[in-house]
Amino acid sequence: MSTDAERPVVVAGAPEEELPPLVPAAANSGLLEVFRQRYLLRLLVKSTVQSRYQGTFLGWFWSYLQPFIRFLMFYFVFQVLIGRGGNMENFAIHLVAGLVVVHFFTETFNGGTKSLVSNRGLIIKLPVPRELFPVATMLVSLYHSVPMVIIMVVASSILGWSPDPAGLLAALLGFAIIAVLGLSLALIFSVANVYFRDFGKVTQTLTQFTTFSVPMIYPFSMVEERFDKIPWVADVYLLNPVAEAVLLVQRGFWIGTNSDPEAAAAEHLPPDLWSRGVIMLVICLALLVLAQLWFSKLERRVPERL
Repeated sequence: MSTDAERPVVVAGAPEEELPPLVPAAANSGLLEVFRQRYLLRLLVKSTVQSRYQGTFLGWFWSYLQPFIRFLMFYFVFQVLIGRGGNMENFAIHLVAGLVVVHFFTETFNGGTKSLVSNRGLIIKLPVPRELFPVATMLVSLYHSVPMVIIMVVASSILGWSPDPAGLLAALLGFAIIAVLGLSLALIFSVANVYFRDFGKVTQTLTQFTTFSVPMIYPFSMVEERFDKIPWVADVYLLNPVAEAVLLVQRGFWIGTNSDPEAAAAEHLPPDLWSRGVIMLVICLALLVLAQLWFSKLERRVPERL
């Protein structure tokens, strides 16, 4: 049985038997097939990274310079001018830990939403699983988050941080939540963006709120203090997976730079941080399954829509 993707394009006056199909259909599709074809994934990630810095004088050094300048701007505005950090110890690490997570999420979400439209030439010509493009976007975003992580590790070490297993596990859990959540949303919105380009604008609008909806330029304890008479607000706040991931990464790095880590964790982190993090990862994995089903349902008509 032929699918819409296999139906030939009909051109007036041309013999139908000489026309090629619109796109060759891949024998298998889905996220599992993407990782079976890891060589294609590696090629796509490598070419995307190289194209970003092609023709630039500083090349990959921009990966360090841009996040460092972004961090300086946030730090100057919110710490120096506004004094948002207050009496928090090592507010700079608190801030950069949030920046790393927010950057990883927004790059994955925004780039993943546009990934199918941006790669229309490859999708039409090659029989590859179309999930390849959102996955590659997530990996490219992770790759470009590495310089920010290095900056955070170096700055934390200067301020007295030393690796501890619980903290590193917390940070890994936070990054896992963002990777799964970002990929899930990229799958959902990338195929929707093929049908209606408005979804690309929707993602840009949504990600503008991310910076202010996570405990980055302010501590989580401030949310509890401002809404102490209605404590359920803090619980609703923590339903945001990105906020949970930020807190986990702060547990991994910022807490260890404090002179009294236990007191800082008790004051600025929720007591059930670990259980919430594990539950959030499970929810994000369930969302990834639903996103794959949604993508599989709509991706057959992607070539003709492009």
